[in-house]
Amino acid sequence: MTMRRFVALLAIAALAGAALTGCGSDSWVDDCVTTQGVIECAPDKRPQVKDVTGELLDGGAYDVANDRGKVVVVNFWGSWCNPCRAEADDLERTYQATKAKGVTFIGVNSRDDRDSAKAFEQGRVTYPSVFDPDGKVALEFDVNQVSTPQTLILDRAGKIAVALRRATVASELQPLVERVAAERTP
Repeated sequence: MTMRRFVALLAIAALAGAALTGCGSDSWVDDCVTTQGVIECAPDKRPQVKDVTGELLDGGAYDVANDRGKVVVVNFWGSWCNPCRAEADDLERTYQATKAKGVTFIGVNSRDDRDSAKAFEQGRVTYPSVFDPDGKVALEFDVNQVSTPQTLILDRAGKIAVALRRATVASELQPLVERVAAERTP
């Protein structure tokens, strides 16, 4: 390979890398505070979530737009995920403790078959989940780095206030949810 061809290939690789970085970056995260896998965004720095829709695990449809005016906690999970099993009771406990404050929860089940997902939920959580076997619904939340488990807290305007990119526990999650729920709506 000639030096000229090598330099041209390096330039093409650099341009491709820059393009891919731009498409897959969480630029909104740069404007937020990140501490140990928890990203908290000030109200004026929060990204707006698209109008995400999907089929519920038990049938029916979900549309996040119908929950505008509520704080929405979105948990990404799979029945195959051990940390998801560990956090399920804490999610349910937080859901029960905060639902009277205008908070709702929705799960997003991915890379699962319907029967395994239903068996996982049975006796663990009482809030609904979207069935997302191929991960398309998860990507609609526009977080670009959807990990399992991961939990988002959307404010009443449908913007990402908090992202937890790991498993959580009630003692961490509940205060975060309550803080967002206590915010004045614009």
